[in-house]
Amino acid sequence: MSGQPVTRVDNSAFHPGPGALTAPPFQGRLQINPTQMQFAPELANSGVGGRDARLFPGSHLDFFTLEDILVPVQRGTMVGEGSLLSYWSVIPQFGRVWRDDRDADGWNRAAFPLMLVNDLENHAHQGLASFRYRGGDVSDLCFQFVQQTAPYLVKPHFVAWGSAKTALAEDPAPHLAGERAAARQQLDARLPNRPWSDLTSEVAPGVLDGFGGPLDPQWTVAIALVRDGALYYRAAGDYPYPLEMRFGVRSVMKSVAAPLSLLRLAHHYGPDVLALKIGKYVAGLHPKFDSVSFIDAASMATGFGGTGTLRAQPNNFEDGYLEADYDGWYLAPSHDEKIAHMAKWLSPYPWDPGTVTRYRDHDFYVLGAAVDGFLKSVRGPDADVWDMLCGEVFGPLGIATAPAIRTREPGGKRGLLWFNAGYYPTLDDIAKIALLYQRGGEWQGQQILHRELTQELLTGRGALPKNGDSSIDGPRYRMGFHFTPYRAHSSGRLHYLPTMWGSGESEVILYPNGLVSIRIGKAAGLEPGVKAFTGEGPHTIQAVERLRALD
Repeated sequence: MSGQPVTRVDNSAFHPGPGALTAPPFQGRLQINPTQMQFAPELANSGVGGRDARLFPGSHLDFFTLEDILVPVQRGTMVGEGSLLSYWSVIPQFGRVWRDDRDADGWNRAAFPLMLVNDLENHAHQGLASFRYRGGDVSDLCFQFVQQTAPYLVKPHFVAWGSAKTALAEDPAPHLAGERAAARQQLDARLPNRPWSDLTSEVAPGVLDGFGGPLDPQWTVAIALVRDGALYYRAAGDYPYPLEMRFGVRSVMKSVAAPLSLLRLAHHYGPDVLALKIGKYVAGLHPKFDSVSFIDAASMATGFGGTGTLRAQPNNFEDGYLEADYDGWYLAPSHDEKIAHMAKWLSPYPWDPGTVTRYRDHDFYVLGAAVDGFLKSVRGPDADVWDMLCGEVFGPLGIATAPAIRTREPGGKRGLLWFNAGYYPTLDDIAKIALLYQRGGEWQGQQILHRELTQELLTGRGALPKNGDSSIDGPRYRMGFHFTPYRAHSSGRLHYLPTMWGSGESEVILYPNGLVSIRIGKAAGLEPGVKAFTGEGPHTIQAVERLRALD
């Protein structure tokens, strides 16, 4: 049976309505064929690295139901990663099953959120997929991708849709023994959550005006606020599964992988981990890296890069950022190719490590390789830094899956994790990571991160000025965090607010009053003359201060 629309439909078609009836359980493996997608507008460039960005990736997805919840076994996993044909992979999330009294002949409906992602540029398209089932039969898969985070290589911003031939393959029942309990545990581990409208109804009118700003709402994908341990959320448009959305957060990853790994290792092996030298653990680097410490690289203060001006005072944080054939380095698939590109294009600055911060993705990439190398030196050759974080940090937080980009190595060898970008979290994931920092690295009575170093990080101690010099009360940077200066209206006190930031204007701010603001944006790759902001000023911070004074 087809029975699926081949044009875009209202998002409500992918979620049971008020009159939905109970559907019978579903269990099975869908074999989904690759298919050409339709786009609006058409892609400016459809081929990237020999792979087709117009092609929906073929895959197989296993499903079962918990009451009316449709559970993908591969939830939170990049399925189709490394395809030789399609540029894309997909990440399925929890969905729903139901029966509509308009459906004849015993057909039932199943729908689930589906993210269209890739293993290279870390932007995500938030989508929806559906099929119908009856006994041993299934329909084709209908899908549409209706939102996205910031594009880079594949432009412009687009929506896409289509229908893929689908067959019901083998029953995955023998492999589901622990999956049902795991799915329930994953759902139960989420923070208490409520829609944004609940929050606005609880506070005085105007208190939250400007939250998410000054980014223009048309470039906002989602906003959220963590208040008293609960997550209040709102997604742009009428996307029916906002808590299932996964986002390509780009450089927000710098505030995740590096601080969490360094603070976790410091908890195990002592604070001296931060002083270990990059050059000891990564071969092929310039000799200057023999004097560059882990904390230097985590603060983008390696003293290496050699692009832009060589003037350190006053500094310009982004001076020369995309120079030296940046795309050539970014697109280099393997670790060795990335290191070789750095050796060819980059050179030392005339200042010492740890003294001047310049925005360099390269610094975080080599830091990730070095931290992974140190971990292997103390735990054995099979140790992996992302595996450590997934098991020892994310696991206790209730973050069951953490899809992220790795290098693509010859012969199918497992690649190195990118520390500079590449993570695809949910709002719940981001909120939990922020709360872990705020709580001094402790979660439910378990000390996960080095307490003193975590607390020190949130104060911004040792952070380097991004622009100007240290005598100016301007923004600063340390260990993957931007420190945003803000003078509280209530007391006049100057705060340096720890801020995670990623391309497209995604922003996560941690406040001294225990709140966390989250904004996921897509304001990158805009046409010339298109403005991302509606004005100036820290509108989101001001809204949070109105909600609860910072002092």
